[in-house]
Amino acid sequence: MAPSTDGLIDFATAAPVPGSLDVRWIHGTRSARATEPRIQVHRYDEHTVVLRQSKAVNYEAPFLFLLFGNDRAVLLDSGATAEPDLFPLRTTVDGLVEEWLAAHPRTGYELVVAHTHAHHDHVAGDAQFADRPATTIVGTDVDAVRAFYGFGDGWPAHAVTYDLGGRVLDVLASPGHHESAITVYDPWTGFLLTGDTVLPGRLYAADFPAFRASLDRMVAFVTTHPVTHVLGCHVEMTDRPGRDYPIGAAYQPREHVPQLSVADLVAIRDAAESVADRRGVHRYDDFIIYHEPRPADMRRLLFRGNLHQVLRTVFRR
Repeated sequence: MAPSTDGLIDFATAAPVPGSLDVRWIHGTRSARATEPRIQVHRYDEHTVVLRQSKAVNYEAPFLFLLFGNDRAVLLDSGATAEPDLFPLRTTVDGLVEEWLAAHPRTGYELVVAHTHAHHDHVAGDAQFADRPATTIVGTDVDAVRAFYGFGDGWPAHAVTYDLGGRVLDVLASPGHHESAITVYDPWTGFLLTGDTVLPGRLYAADFPAFRASLDRMVAFVTTHPVTHVLGCHVEMTDRPGRDYPIGAAYQPREHVPQLSVADLVAIRDAAESVADRRGVHRYDDFIIYHEPRPADMRRLLFRGNLHQVLRTVFRR
């Protein structure tokens, strides 16, 4: 059933609209006795919400994005934890939808739970929405993603659109980190939502030719579309150039801001081109490229993470 609206919102004329990312993101706690919200809710503007999962619940601490259109809202990613008592995502999203509908009444309003890619820390919360009325959970394999957005034979070369009801998103295939990865451009905010393909952290490229091709498509896209912020789903870099937090870090008091710029995106693309013939780990000020990492590369990463956990346990006693 099509929604019954009480006044359509114009998501095109004034785009991109100003919004705020001036926020202190939750980043874990030093003390075992301290607490922080399990989900941080930040309203970028009246129709756009950025959420972050607490590191106390899962060290991945992914960012999630809730975008409202006239006909439906989309939740992009569902976090790293399935259990609602640990990670009350459904309750949080339902409250945000109810709040938005109170300000913008309509009936038959839908929710779409979609994903930047299919890794566990981006899909674990899906089950919380399984019995939610008027809700679609997008499949996570390549065929399901292609079919839902209507890529057809255009995957991965051609972008498609997805309409939330006047708020029309551009969806780009971006395999390389994961075979079904997508990047979403929202003209209303100017956000380019890049999942784990581009972020201030470790860029794991399992298929490096596909990763480079995805970066090329993103850079070509931003030359013709106004982008305010490039936003991935994690922060792993510190605020010191070239320094990342160990994998598994549950406390990141000096982390890099999550947003990157178009210039940063171009720098990542250029860096990927420069190391195309050199497999391994390549460190830059705001990101680290893991070019089809070798077992030894991953062992070093995990050893550093395990050592960090041991030392943190010792010093928290």
